[in-house]
Parts: sequence; C-alpha cells; structure tokens
Amino acid sequence: MPGLGADLLALVRRDGSIGHVWRQDDALLTGPDAPCNLADVVHHIAAVHARRPGLVDLTGGGGLLQPFGVAVVDGFSAERRYLARLVVAVGPLPPTPGQTLSQAALIGQRHALETLARSDRAGCADGAVTALLMDWSAVRPVLDAAAVRFGLTPDHAGLPDLAALATTIDTVDEGPGFARAVGFGARQLLLQHRGLWDLLEARAHARRDA
Repeated sequence: MPGLGADLLALVRRDGSIGHVWRQDDALLTGPDAPCNLADVVHHIAAVHARRPGLVDLTGGGGLLQPFGVAVVDGFSAERRYLARLVVAVGPLPPTPGQTLSQAALIGQRHALETLARSDRAGCADGAVTALLMDWSAVRPVLDAAAVRFGLTPDHAGLPDLAALATTIDTVDEGPGFARAVGFGARQLLLQHRGLWDLLEARAHARRDA
C-alpha cells in the first residue's frame, strides 16, 4: 500500500506545475519572446516565494519535515537568495497590459499561503509546505533556464529530493484525519501554483497581442 509520501508525490505529479500547459510550452523557454516570458516568471515566483516570512519559515520545517531538521529552512533560504539574484539579472518586470490585476492576484496568493501556514488544523500546513518542496522540482528548471538566458550560472539546489521526501513521509502514520488535512493543504498549495502559471500564461498572451 502506498504511504502518505507516495500519495503526495502522485498528487504533485498529477496536479502540480509540471503538467501546466504554459510550463510545458516551448514559447516559455525559446523563441523571440522567451526573455520577457522568463523574466516574468522570475519576478512572479519571487513575489510569491522570495519574501520573508514565507511558507517554509512560518512552518519552521517541522511536522512531516522534522527528520530533515534545519536543512529545509536553510535550503529554501538559499532558494530565496537565488531568486533575488535572478530578479536583478533579468531586469525590470516586462510591461504587460493588466498589471494592476496581476498585482492583486499576487497579493491574494501570498495571503492564501500565509493562511495555509498558520492553519490550526493539524497536517494542513505540513501538506502545503511539503507540496511546495515537491513542486519546486518543476519550478526550479525554469528558474535555471532564466539564469542561463541572462548570463548566470544556476545555483546548486540544496533542498531534499523527491524520493527522499516521499520515503521519509511514508513512515508517518498519524491517522486518517491527519492524512486528509495533509492532502487538503497540498491541494491548496498546488491550486495556488496552477493559478500562478495561469497568470503567467495570460500575461504572455497579453504582451503578444498588445
């Protein structure tokens, strides 16, 4: 029987960033619009995840991720520093019609993540932060492509890999209520990430059609 870690990994692979049409679109990484598209990704990922305190800070790397100790918090702090370098490298946010609406969407995302992190429901924050770390494996290659495009050497990713996360979490057995809360938190995080890719896709189309 699959454990909780395997269930989360399957959920992320099914509903996470990797399957989004814009994440898979060649126009994101290649072609004449790629610099603007990649710069837009960097700025928006940074707006959601590079601010402190973020989801990982608020959960403190505890709960399901306790076996990894401070490695998770330190690892995501390094990712924030990487994002900061990328924001400088890619330059200003690409001018895009509807910027005010985009900003409102980002504020809503940050609020949603903070709400998940501060949830009193045992397991909810655990699911959200674990889904973030698992889904980061699909976000990171796009950030690395932006780094290469704008003349940076991609930083080493210091987060636990997917297999380590899944295997460790598979050992957790806190009962069905806890597992349901973990699944809820994970689904909500993935919903926010899919919404972010939806926004990035819409912005790319708006620039193209302007």
